[in-house]
Amino acid sequence: MAGSAAETPTQPDPLPAGEMRASDAERDAVVARLTEGFAAGRLSHDTFMYRMSAVLKTRHRAALPALHADLPGTPPEPGKAAALLGRLRASLPRRAIPARRALPVRPAPPLEFPRAGDSFTIGRSGDCDLTIADLTVSRVHATLERTADGWLLTDVSSTNGTRVNGWRVRAGADGRVPVKPGDVVSFGDARYSLRAGDRE
Repeated sequence: MAGSAAETPTQPDPLPAGEMRASDAERDAVVARLTEGFAAGRLSHDTFMYRMSAVLKTRHRAALPALHADLPGTPPEPGKAAALLGRLRASLPRRAIPARRALPVRPAPPLEFPRAGDSFTIGRSGDCDLTIADLTVSRVHATLERTADGWLLTDVSSTNGTRVNGWRVRAGADGRVPVKPGDVVSFGDARYSLRAGDRE
C-alpha cells in the first residue's frame, strides 16, 4: 500500500552539473561578514535579516558571494562568527526588564478533623461529609480515616489529585498517607491547613 505524500521520504533536488553545495564553514563565514556589516551600520535591519535568511536557505556555493559583495573588507574566518555575534549583541541597546514581584501567599484556611466518627468523605457532592464548592474538586475526592495511630488521608481516584504538604497522594487504599494537625492538604486547587478537633 502506497504511503501518503507526508510519509514518503524525499531526496533533495540534485545540484546542476558543475555546481557545488555550500558547506557549513562557508555559510558561517558569510554570516560573520553580514553580522560585521550590520554591527558597523552598513546594512539596515531588514537587509540584514533578508540576507541571513538567504544564507540559511541557499544550497549553492556560487550564490553566497553575492550576499556580501557590497560590503568592504575581507571576509572574516568562519571561526570568528560567534565572536562577532557576541559583539553585535553587546552593541544593541538593552531593554530594562522589570523585576518580578513575588505574589503574596495566602494562608490556607483551617480544616478541622471530625469530632465524631472514624471516617470522613471530602468532595464536591452534597453527600460528602465535607463539601467543597470548587470545580477542581471531584464529586468524591478523598477520605479521612481515624486509626489507632492517627488519621490517614486517601485520594479516591480524583481528577486533579490530592496533596499533603505539596506531595501528591497516590490514589487508592495503597496510597493512604498519615496526616496530622498543621499539615497543608490540597484537594485540586482547594488548600486547607489541618487543625485538631475536640477528640484529638
